[in-house]
This record gives sequence, structure tokens and C-alpha cells, in this order.
Amino acid sequence: MVRMAIERGGYNVVGTLGAPHPQVEAALEAMAGFPKIETLTTNDARRLTTILAAAPEAVASVTQRWIPGPGGPLAVRVYRPRTGDRPGAFVYLHGGGWVIGSLEAADGGCRRIANATGTVVVSVDYRLAPENKYPAALDDTYAALCWVRDQADELGIDPRKLVIGGSSAGGNLAAAACLVARDRGGPPLAMQVLIVPALWMATGATESMRTNGESYGLDAATMEWFARHYIGTEDDANDPLVSPYLAKDLRGLPPALIVTAEFDALRDDGELYGGRLREAGVEATVIRYAGMIHGFMGFASIDAAGVAVGHIGEIVRARLAEI
Repeated sequence: MVRMAIERGGYNVVGTLGAPHPQVEAALEAMAGFPKIETLTTNDARRLTTILAAAPEAVASVTQRWIPGPGGPLAVRVYRPRTGDRPGAFVYLHGGGWVIGSLEAADGGCRRIANATGTVVVSVDYRLAPENKYPAALDDTYAALCWVRDQADELGIDPRKLVIGGSSAGGNLAAAACLVARDRGGPPLAMQVLIVPALWMATGATESMRTNGESYGLDAATMEWFARHYIGTEDDANDPLVSPYLAKDLRGLPPALIVTAEFDALRDDGELYGGRLREAGVEATVIRYAGMIHGFMGFASIDAAGVAVGHIGEIVRARLAEI
């Protein structure tokens, strides 16, 4: 898949729509023997093999820190890119349905994002459900965001160039944290990067959930399992900090880059949210990757993963250069 020019603030399609890419079909076949997450206990789900996206990229440095968190000490991992200037910062939230995922599993992706965007990436080890239900993970996310802002001098970053982003459930937390930051008066955010995000918890609410919710790597039943572990009651599903798509007012949010995949059950979550952001006067760049599935950026064997990282790097760099 060749990298193409992306229209900022618009809806973009990369590749040819219509069928899963052959590299995706091969990846799905390789995953066919994996057990369904919704049939497992949380501990067994956390022990599943992690798919690694190629060999880790070299960065200038990686350090792990413990910072004050609302539930006790909170681990973060700081990735410094190979750049000499005072960079921006990218607070990153890993995926895993709020139930699984870790700093270690996100390591390769954070390295690539640091180098591609030229930012210091701060990966957050937020508390997982069901041991810590909503809003624990969001509280940890906001605490880490504030810490990065407050420690800008120590981290050597430009606090005006603060980006937040994440993948899947991490994209959900990033979008919700933007709402919290806006409503609490800060920290001011330069951009949000939502990668195949989960933004609407209602079961069967979107066409993509109905058409792609089976056999493409992330099933509707799996999303229901994740949501059941994350939220305390069904009413929580309608909370805009759980389902950011349902927020009544999206004005005043930072510019967004939203990555979606053609055969992802969550495709419409991101694309519909991008439309709502634009209606609210927020710049929202949506990129749909044709023939791709949920989590495609985590596969070493899928060329589009590198293409998407390149697009993220270009758009984040362009946005931060404007500040």
C-alpha cells in the first residue's frame, strides 16, 4: 500500500475498497486458532499471545517512571525521539478493551510514533477493568495528561504542543480525556489522534458493527464482553465520557486525526465521530484504510501499518509546526 497525500480536515480513503487485503486474509488465517476472548476469564485473556509489529525501532531513550495517580502510583514509560529540538509530547493510551493490554505490549507502537511524530511519547499504564471499572482508567489518563503538562521543563517538552492519542479502547480514553480537559479548563491540547477508536457503546448501533462484527478479528460479542467489564451499569453506556459520540457539545475540542479500517466493527464509531466534530467546527481528518481490520497497525506482516504510522507522523508534525 503506497502512502498518499492526505487532505487535512477531510475524509480520505487509502487503497482500494471492497475486499480484505491478501495480507489481512493471511493474518486472519493465522489467528483462526486463537480462543475467543469472550470465552475466557480476564486472567486468561491477559495471557494471550501478543502480536508484535516488527522489531522495535531504536529511539534516543526509554525510561519508566512512577507518577502520582488517583488510585496510587501510576506507571508511565517515556520515549524520547531522535531529535535535538524541544519537542512536543504525545500521551499514549494502549488498546485492549480496558481489560487487557500493557506498557510492554504497546512498546513497539510507541517507539514508531515517537520517531514518526518527533514527539516525546508518554505511554500510560492505566488501571484495568473489571478490577477497576469506569472511571478509573479515564481518571488515570487525565492525571497523566496533567503530569506531563506540569513536568514540561523536566521532560524537556514544549507544553503548548501536547497531543493525546491511543488505539481502540485507548482511543476511547483519549477522546474522553479531551472532553474532560475542555470542561475543566485544561491542559490545553494541540491535537487528538484516535486510532480505530471505540466511541459508542450501544450494542449494534452502527452498520459496521452489524456487518463487520464477526470473522474480522474483533467481534461484536467481544466488544460486549469488554464493555460489560468496563462499565458498572447499562446507564454508563450513555455517559459521554464512556461513549464520546453521544456528547451533546463537541465545540472547543482539539483538531482530530481519526484512523479507521474498512472491515473493522468500530469503523463507523470513528467516522461518525469525525463528522460530528466537523459539524461542531473542529478540524477532523479521517483516514479509512481499505481492506484493513481492527488493530491492523499491530501486524508486522501488513504493509499498511507502516503507511498509517507515516500518515500520523506527517499530520502531527504539520499541526505542531503551526503552534
